Amino acid sequence: MQVSPARYSRSIDWLTVLLYVGLVGIGWICIYASSYSPDVPDNALTSLSFDKLMAFNWFKQLLWIATAFVLIVVLLVVDYKAYDTLAYALYGGMILLLVVTMFVARPIAGSRSWLELGPVRLQPAEFAKFTTALAASRFMSSINLRYQDWRDQLVLAGITLLPPLLIVASNESGQALVFGALLLAYFREGMSPLILLLMAAAGTILLLALLVPKVWLFGTFTLVLIAVLGLNRRVLRHHLPLAVGVWLAVIGMVVGVDFFYNKVLQPHQRQRIEVLINPSADPLGKGWNVTQSKIAIGSGGMLGKGFLQGTQTKFDFVPEQSTDFIFCTVGEEFGWLGSLAVLGLYLTLLWRIIYVAERQKSVFGRTYGYCVASILFFHVTVNVGMTIGLAPVVGIPLPFFSYGGSSLWSFTILLFSLLAIDAYRKQDLVR
Repeated sequence: MQVSPARYSRSIDWLTVLLYVGLVGIGWICIYASSYSPDVPDNALTSLSFDKLMAFNWFKQLLWIATAFVLIVVLLVVDYKAYDTLAYALYGGMILLLVVTMFVARPIAGSRSWLELGPVRLQPAEFAKFTTALAASRFMSSINLRYQDWRDQLVLAGITLLPPLLIVASNESGQALVFGALLLAYFREGMSPLILLLMAAAGTILLLALLVPKVWLFGTFTLVLIAVLGLNRRVLRHHLPLAVGVWLAVIGMVVGVDFFYNKVLQPHQRQRIEVLINPSADPLGKGWNVTQSKIAIGSGGMLGKGFLQGTQTKFDFVPEQSTDFIFCTVGEEFGWLGSLAVLGLYLTLLWRIIYVAERQKSVFGRTYGYCVASILFFHVTVNVGMTIGLAPVVGIPLPFFSYGGSSLWSFTILLFSLLAIDAYRKQDLVR
């Protein structure tokens, strides 16, 4: 049974579309502000040729936005079953593209993650999030899947970990971290919460190993082990090997932090961690980005300095302000209230995506919806967190806001493929 165009149009979640348009529009305004130069009068822009306009990020972003709306039409027209049917094929194609990128991409800032197609540069890592979410959703919707079976868990782990491993091999660690957010979607579908708790505990221990002297950690964990064994005789009688094994694992992690930090991490990655721990230690060097970002946001006050009136923005004090640090523009020019409004839009969008995911009639659609929500949540949380000094600077964009065609296209594909699946959610029931 085919769905008529009018009925299909009514089935599209237009509130989500409106939120998308709002975020993209406000994002473009902030990109314009971040690349604005008082030396170039506004009336002079109208006389510039196309080639000269291409020197401005705000103009190139306009072109990306225009192509994104064309992409939206394509995504909504494609048969919704194609996303399920072609999930593995798209995933395999993306794996191949990531491998090719490692060898043919020209190094940019030490990373081989950008493909140059004439005047256009695309980052396959951005689109790998979409194909991985599709493949994971397809696998989790399998009829014979057993969430507690270790073999199924290994397959799911392989699907999730292969793309970020290839991305790390291209020296693009920031994008690789995003794939960890998919665990939130897997948890919704029945994954044991113990995995999330173990990862949270491991992250806490690693952070403590960087902040606290090792001797204090050794003593604390040893005292905890003794206290557990002394207060709970059942643990002493039946779980002594397990308790000692956990203690040894924790001590091993604490000891291994130094090796990982000094031998595995690259210098720029160590600098990001040092800036997160103590950004004021070198405010004119390693901490410059975060320091200037916090100054820009703080100087906006409650209402902001006004559109195009931000001094930190206007005079380029914050590097990469139109990309990774675009949220600084919001804070400086629109203030605390403007920042709260933008975060409110993101929160509303995330709520709406979860609502859309929960009303799906298939496991594939629901899982994919939660994958989209998890990826967007990670991007927003980490990007905003790093601009205010609460997260390391890992170089991931703010969805629909940051300048760049790859990020805009990838988030558009993630969101509107979900809306296409959602628009047909009732069709199988009427067949």
